[in-house]
Amino acid sequence: MSLNLEQARFNMVEQQIRTWEVLDHRVLDVLRDVPREDFVPSRYRKLAFADLRIPLGHGQVMMKPLEEGRMLQSLLIEPGQRVLEIGTGSGFVAACLARLGAEVVTVDIHAELADSASSRLKRLGFDSVTVETGDALGDFSPDGDFDVVVVTGSSMAVPERFEQWVKPDGGLFVVRGKSPAMEAVYVSRAGADRWRAESLFETDLPRLIGAEDEPTFDF
Repeated sequence: MSLNLEQARFNMVEQQIRTWEVLDHRVLDVLRDVPREDFVPSRYRKLAFADLRIPLGHGQVMMKPLEEGRMLQSLLIEPGQRVLEIGTGSGFVAACLARLGAEVVTVDIHAELADSASSRLKRLGFDSVTVETGDALGDFSPDGDFDVVVVTGSSMAVPERFEQWVKPDGGLFVVRGKSPAMEAVYVSRAGADRWRAESLFETDLPRLIGAEDEPTFDF
């Protein structure tokens, strides 16, 4: 491992993530330990630790490292919890969730991304992650319910379909609103039909496939 790579990783954690109020030592340790450079497309490897959203193809991106840090901190993952990730992308978030102790099911609508992430996760030893290909807003139906559901694409509002997969006292991370000022929220389930939303940060992520905005026409 080159010294420059390790210095870039250190700078990412200390100068980007920690300064954006990510102080949970477990999350910081995971972001130090999981090799982010192995999850970015090879042509962007030199930008693996930059304060950027990295293109993955199919119109999808990796979140900025500081956004990933804030998201992971908000989830309060405990070892043994079941987590569903909607939008596998590179597999990096699934790897971080697994390293925090979760049993992870992750689904992506793009078979190419899902297959690539699955191979990468297996090669790196993340055996507690199951990767599936499917349409989370369509015919995909997970097995059972989850302590946490993580949605890494955006939608105008929180899809009710996803709420059905959250256990009582569980939670849902989702990005809602309209570009360029979307809101990342963690929505806690306080009862059968009671939810409490906590605003986390502003961002701007690609839409989930099937959650695209209706076209507007000027007359």
